[in-house]
Amino acid sequence: MTASSASPIARRAGLLLVAALALAGCSRPQPVEEPVRAVKVMAVGTSAYDTEPEFSAEVRARVESRLGFRVAGKITRRQAELGQQVKAGQVLAQLDPQDYRLAAEAARAQHAAALTNRDLAQADLKRYRGLREQNFISAAELERRESTYKAAQAQLEQAQAQMASQGNQAQYTTLVADVPGIITAIEAEPGQVVTAGAPVVRIAQDGARDVVFSVPEDRAALVTPGSAVAVRGWSGGQELQGKVREVAASADAVTRTYTVKVAIDAATAPALGATVYARPQALSRSGTPVLKLPTSALRQEGKGSAVWVLDKPSMTVRSQPVKVTTADGNEAVIGSGLAPGTLVVVAGVHVLSPGQKVSIYREKTAEPAAGTQEAVNAPGHVTPVSSTR
Repeated sequence: MTASSASPIARRAGLLLVAALALAGCSRPQPVEEPVRAVKVMAVGTSAYDTEPEFSAEVRARVESRLGFRVAGKITRRQAELGQQVKAGQVLAQLDPQDYRLAAEAARAQHAAALTNRDLAQADLKRYRGLREQNFISAAELERRESTYKAAQAQLEQAQAQMASQGNQAQYTTLVADVPGIITAIEAEPGQVVTAGAPVVRIAQDGARDVVFSVPEDRAALVTPGSAVAVRGWSGGQELQGKVREVAASADAVTRTYTVKVAIDAATAPALGATVYARPQALSRSGTPVLKLPTSALRQEGKGSAVWVLDKPSMTVRSQPVKVTTADGNEAVIGSGLAPGTLVVVAGVHVLSPGQKVSIYREKTAEPAAGTQEAVNAPGHVTPVSSTR
């Protein structure tokens, strides 16, 4: 072939090459494939409910009273101390009695005056009755003397009642314990002026003890009087058995919970005010078969919870809404949305999207010993095989 004949062919080849390069430059780049993420999965299965609902409670006296003076005044002494064991009749506090003593003395003086007036009216009535028998006075005059005597007698009785009342008022300036118990609170101090009935001390009576705790509204109906409750101390010790004595008829205005009181034996009860834990038998679900998942498998979707379910044939994931009913330790109890045997992603849930391809994560095995090699027989299982030279 001559040089003149080869020149047009070379030119055509060059033009075709330039056109091919131009077309290649104008085509769109291929999209980057989404990486296949490794995830941990588990098959959902039924297992027994392990934990029981336990509530923080406090040991209280069956009867706890707030004691105060029956009269107003200034506190001069307070003998009661916080935590002190007191007996019935023991003096707890005292008011300044001076004003009440003066009032009692005034009442006694009024009684003495009323008694004198009554005696004088009685003597006059006796004399006038004699004069009437002799017809020296009229019947109307005798009736006036009888009325005077009756008025003096009434004044005497009023003075007697007033004297007794003032005497009681003076005695009320001393506050005494009605029953034996323990002082649990001090609400007034010496030098303070208190009104009648204002609490000064709080006393927990000796005798029966209660364990008091609160339950939410959805469980209050299950706890009934007479049902058994197990009680254990905060710092350990022997577990006690009690029975529900009282369930509040209405919810607390702030917490919206219902107060439950459990009667326990006073002889073995923990110290007054001690923190304990109560497990109502009526709320126990121990041994009940339920579906449970680790909390790491859950994610928030809309207003509820959801999990990623693995489709093994296509090795893709899809979102499945679930309903969480409660917790069992560190696991969530699933009420609906899953069936036993479903494969659920339990790790890496926050980096997935619907339809994304995944692979099952396999934990790395130990390094093989020198002079050996590992033959893989099944996913996740390895069998060591000796090497030959």
